[in-house]
Amino acid sequence: MSSVTQWMNFNMCKLPEWFDGEIYKEGDKVRNHFSGEEYELNAKELSMYDFVMGSQMIIEMGMTNDKIITDFRNGRDWFKKNNKKAYMVLLD
Repeated sequence: MSSVTQWMNFNMCKLPEWFDGEIYKEGDKVRNHFSGEEYELNAKELSMYDFVMGSQMIIEMGMTNDKIITDFRNGRDWFKKNNKKAYMVLLD
């Protein structure tokens, strides 16, 4: 992904008001644990990806409540809307 494309993606997507995770200053490559495919995420996308994965871990450990489940679903929906290709590679 070119630096111009990354800049456009970074500035076009906004994190929602309900998001209370860490907001990174830089993006990075992420690897799908099952397929091995990689995808380059900008800082906001990486922030949301880590939030979704952390929520999933909490759910799998059984330490859940309605807010965590709602935030997990909202985070996945945010990804579908803001970067469908990354969603398909990393979260689908």
